Amino acid sequence: CGNWAPTPCWCAPRSPRTRSPTRTCSPGSCTPRPSAPRSTGIRIAYEALAWGAHINTYERRGTWSPRGHPALGLCLDSFTSSPRGSDPAGIRDIPGEKLFFLQLADAPHLDMDVLQWSRHHRLFPGQGAWDLSAFLDHVLAAGYRGPLSLEVFNDVFRQADPGRTAIDAHRSLLALRDATARSGNVGAVPAVPKGSAPTGVAFAEVAVDAESGPLIARALAGLGFTHTGHHRTKPVQLWTQGEARLLLNTGVTRPGGAISALGLHTADPGASAARAEALLAPVLPRTRGPAEADLAAVAAPDGTEVFFCGTGDDWLADFTPAAEEPDRSGAGVTRIDHIALTQPFDHYDEATLFYRAVLGLTPQPTAEYAAPFGLVRSRAFTDPAERVRIALSVTLLRRGDWAPPVASPQHIAFATDDIVATARAVRDRGAPLLAVPDNYYDDLDARLGPDPALLADLRELGIFYDRDADGAFLHCYTEILGGAVFFELVQRIGRYTGYGAPNAPVRMAAHRTARLAQAGPDPAIRQLR
Repeated sequence: CGNWAPTPCWCAPRSPRTRSPTRTCSPGSCTPRPSAPRSTGIRIAYEALAWGAHINTYERRGTWSPRGHPALGLCLDSFTSSPRGSDPAGIRDIPGEKLFFLQLADAPHLDMDVLQWSRHHRLFPGQGAWDLSAFLDHVLAAGYRGPLSLEVFNDVFRQADPGRTAIDAHRSLLALRDATARSGNVGAVPAVPKGSAPTGVAFAEVAVDAESGPLIARALAGLGFTHTGHHRTKPVQLWTQGEARLLLNTGVTRPGGAISALGLHTADPGASAARAEALLAPVLPRTRGPAEADLAAVAAPDGTEVFFCGTGDDWLADFTPAAEEPDRSGAGVTRIDHIALTQPFDHYDEATLFYRAVLGLTPQPTAEYAAPFGLVRSRAFTDPAERVRIALSVTLLRRGDWAPPVASPQHIAFATDDIVATARAVRDRGAPLLAVPDNYYDDLDARLGPDPALLADLRELGIFYDRDADGAFLHCYTEILGGAVFFELVQRIGRYTGYGAPNAPVRMAAHRTARLAQAGPDPAIRQLR
């Protein structure tokens, strides 16, 4: 239990051998002798632990009452106040002078033993699924004016770099203070500028090298993209189709190809950059030529550069037209639907807070699915209009020396209004589409029973299918290009907001099969997914 000297915290016992206060004391009579605290100036804070043997919610504290003595009070913990369904609104009824200490932790929604949940899954505020802003609002409304302590335990936190962890902790408190103030609490002051929420994706950038560059360029051409421009001062190509803009950058060192940057439309890029800097996001220096767009950029936890663009397309003036005559026939792609980024094991929770607090995107429910080398967790972040969708994924366990070297592919998904027509068009243009095992469609027919004519098209073109109560999702993929990048074509029908998670294990297995076929007899490469 955290301590704020001179306030030791006395936690409720968890041993079943301890006596229940309801059997040994009348309400309000079970208080420690007050003489020592009174003479020394020490205050004692009592905490009801969620796994306590007798008192496991803050509401049951009445059997141990701190009333009547100024040195006896309560320690509240957002985690121990939440797992058993306590309503935090009741905190407002606690006299403010009896709230001695406050501990904060976020967490995912889990159905498991509360003590193990606490020991392994506590997160910094903003990284989990709990509404800590509302919790803190109730505590402040009760009159608490003491410090905020982070009471966090999890398996990643214990292994991560302490310097980055400290920055992440600081960011979480700044974001929590800001969210609480903006919710209307009169006791809190906004900690950072408001910022300007993203309204769309201006571009995505892929870092390429001499080997992956031509490969990815040919794939884009097969997908109906046109090479329309070159940057005036940087080794960057512009590829476009509809509203989708993709940059190929040979000036960024990412062996084998990787998503290196994304640009977000925002009504006030300066305000977005100011908020990001105030929330401790690293501001990236940029070399800018005469008359080039002044785009502010910050680094996401995985190193991806995030640029803040205006709502227009002024930044396109930085590109001169390509020499070759552009083929603008296209294949039906309309825009970027989403960008999927695989996160380093140590930085997934940090990235969750970054996209939520720094960029102002809303986290969606977490999904977990099986991959060829273990379970994968995925979580998407969107703006209210769902014009910006960023999906993060990470392995559930850190891979040890026993695991084969596995690439962490990332991808960009392009939207189309008719995926059957688009898939036929890109197949005819020579796009390297991923082959889907035929038994997937037998299983799909048994599970969801799509229309037979549609099922025949899906099977012919290698298109995946998912459906829920709100709509349907049809999607297909390219093979992995250059080692770690691939592309996806998607069609959303109705109000489907997911990403086809039930199909992810099949897609990953199909990608691994394709990689093995490409590798031939090379045993080192055959270990790759």
